[in-house]
Amino acid sequence: MPELPEVETTVRGLAQVLEGRRLTRIEPRRADLRRPFPVDLGQRLTGARVTGLGRRAKFGLIHTDRDDSLIFHLGMSGRWRIDPAEEEPHDHLLLETDDGHRLVLNDPRRFGSVDLVPTAELDGWPAFAELGPEPFDLTPEELKRRLAGRSAAIKLLLLDQGIVAGLGNIYVCEALHRAGISPKRAGGKVSLDRLKRLVPAIHDVLAEAIEAGGSTLRDYAQPSGELGYFSKSFAVYDREGSPCACGGTVKRFVQGGRSTFHCPACQR
Repeated sequence: MPELPEVETTVRGLAQVLEGRRLTRIEPRRADLRRPFPVDLGQRLTGARVTGLGRRAKFGLIHTDRDDSLIFHLGMSGRWRIDPAEEEPHDHLLLETDDGHRLVLNDPRRFGSVDLVPTAELDGWPAFAELGPEPFDLTPEELKRRLAGRSAAIKLLLLDQGIVAGLGNIYVCEALHRAGISPKRAGGKVSLDRLKRLVPAIHDVLAEAIEAGGSTLRDYAQPSGELGYFSKSFAVYDREGSPCACGGTVKRFVQGGRSTFHCPACQR
C-alpha cells in the first residue's frame, strides 16, 4: 500500500501540472472504486480552478475555487499518471486541464477511493475526524501522552491512525530500528528518552523517503512514471536473514497480521 511518502510524492508531482489550472474535463471510467465515485463529481469540478494541493495522513487533497476539495486514496495499487502516452487497463478517472494536461488515476485492485467534500468541512469528514497528529508535527512529549497506559506493542500503536496519522508498516519498521526500540515493547512502557530517539527517527525516515520519491515494491510509481528508490535504503524492511549494521541478523515475524522486520540484537 502506498504510505505517507508515496502520497506526499504523488501530491507534489500533481501540483506541478494542476496548481492554478482550470479543470476542463472530468471523466470517471467506471462507477466506483472501493466505493462509488460522487455522482456530482463532474458537475462540481468541471470549470473549477485548482487553488492548491495537500495531504492528510495517506489521503491526497486537491482544493478548488468552488470551495470543494477532491480527496483521493491510492488504496493498495493506485497511482496517478500525467500525460500518459496511451491508455492502460484500470485507468478509472480522467482529469484534463485548460493547458492540455491529462491526469489519469489507475488502480488495478480498486481499493482506492475518490471523494468530494466542501473544503470547510474537511476536518469533520468521518475519515479525518478521528485522526491523530501528522508525524512531522509530533513531539516526543505528545507521543508519550498518547501512549500512556497502553499495553499493546509500540509497533502496532504507531500504526494506529488515531495515535499518529499516516504512518505505515514500512516506515515504522525502519524508524523503530533506527531508534533501537523493539517492535514488541509495550507502548506505554517506552520511556521518554527512547521516544526522544524515536520521533526524530520517524521524521528522518519519512523525509528521506520523500526525497527518494517513496518506495516502489510492486505497483507504485510517481505521477511522472519514475519509481521510488527509498527501498534501496531499507535497513530491515523486507531483509529477513540479512546482516544488520550492528552485526546481528534481521528477523521477521507476524504482528497484527502484518510482517514486522527488526534486529533483535540492537532493538531492545
